[in-house]
Amino acid sequence: MSAHGKSRRVAAPALNPGVAKREVAAWAMYDFANSGYTTVVLTAVFNAYFVSVVAGNAPWATFAWTAALAVSYALVIVAGPILGAWADAHAAKKQVLAWSTAVCIAGTVALAWCGPGTVAWAATFIVVSNFAYSMGENLCAAFLPELARPEALGKVSGWGWSLGYFGGILALGLCLGWVMTAESRGSTTSEAVGGTMFITAAVYALAALPTFLFLRERARPTQAHRPNEAFARLLQTARESRRYRDLLLVFACGMFYQAGVATVIALAAIYAEQVMGFKTQDTIMLILVVNVTGAFGAFGFGYAQDRMGKVAALRFTIALWVVMTVVAYFSTTAAMFWVAANLAGLCMGSSQSAGRALVAYLSPADRSAEFFGLWGVAIRIAAILGPITYGAVTWITHNNHRLAILLTGAYFVVSLAILAFVHEGRGRKQVE
Repeated sequence: MSAHGKSRRVAAPALNPGVAKREVAAWAMYDFANSGYTTVVLTAVFNAYFVSVVAGNAPWATFAWTAALAVSYALVIVAGPILGAWADAHAAKKQVLAWSTAVCIAGTVALAWCGPGTVAWAATFIVVSNFAYSMGENLCAAFLPELARPEALGKVSGWGWSLGYFGGILALGLCLGWVMTAESRGSTTSEAVGGTMFITAAVYALAALPTFLFLRERARPTQAHRPNEAFARLLQTARESRRYRDLLLVFACGMFYQAGVATVIALAAIYAEQVMGFKTQDTIMLILVVNVTGAFGAFGFGYAQDRMGKVAALRFTIALWVVMTVVAYFSTTAAMFWVAANLAGLCMGSSQSAGRALVAYLSPADRSAEFFGLWGVAIRIAAILGPITYGAVTWITHNNHRLAILLTGAYFVVSLAILAFVHEGRGRKQVE
């Protein structure tokens, strides 16, 4: 038997009948592609640039950044379930994914023209690009139940999420090279940020190509001639809400723990520079290492989740988030902050992958885009609550970032309390 045939036999138990390894790899490549956007724009480079250069370190700068993110997430809350239900009804997940990808890439390119004082321009294209990114993330996740068997959802989700971190590493590594060679080009670190936006957009576009070439749309259109079918499907879901009790509890749990996760993603670089005194190069290097930690977390916990149970694995990772916030609060040296940051990476990879797999496990197979749209509502509400809370605390307390990160830990504690009421087996039976 050829090596290729043997590897297919090994992988087959994790995949649904008719799903080839190449297609799963193409689906996972979308995680690889879009991770550069979150890593460079939201986590490591542009967010700190917005506060320090675009907004000139004004007292309201951090709040303005979090407000722009909040607007983009509010749009996702409104549009996510509607577009998801429409994509299910029309079997058009891949089509909507293509449009959201194109818009995110174009919005990222537009950020290259930001500079001192261009607050309105920067905020506008953060809203546009992050809205499109979020829609794409929901739609890509909706393919997961079509690809993986129920008992292997955690494993396959972990494959994609861990590969995604390497996409972030690639994009950030290229950006680090561009920033560190700025002086040799007669430029400055701040002026080099525009170039990092072009690099990020190019990585996104090229890495996403396999997804659109090889990923299949297996769903079949339903009610294709009814103009209001998306709203009809959402109303049906609302009427049947008691059937999805455990999934709705997962959405509530996700809203709180993702509030903490979103805060770390949006404000890690700002915290590193404002509290720990990191320079741009230091922050980029930190995020690079954290991405490696995140990849190991997503991959390892993907396997652990299928063995120990999806709820138990998620509970463990949320508890680690609580530990991380305490360590970050007490960090007074660069070494201690590196420990906190790598704990965050480990938690981020595992909790994001675990949440996606749990939603896929508890969702009806023929409504995956709709339910991932609703999951998107939960985590985008979280993405408003967490960063806005952090931004408001720093504004009210005259930039007390330590208190803000400590209060972020309260979101994780609440999510643990909600998760205690989720019954994994019962939730699965309700949708079979």
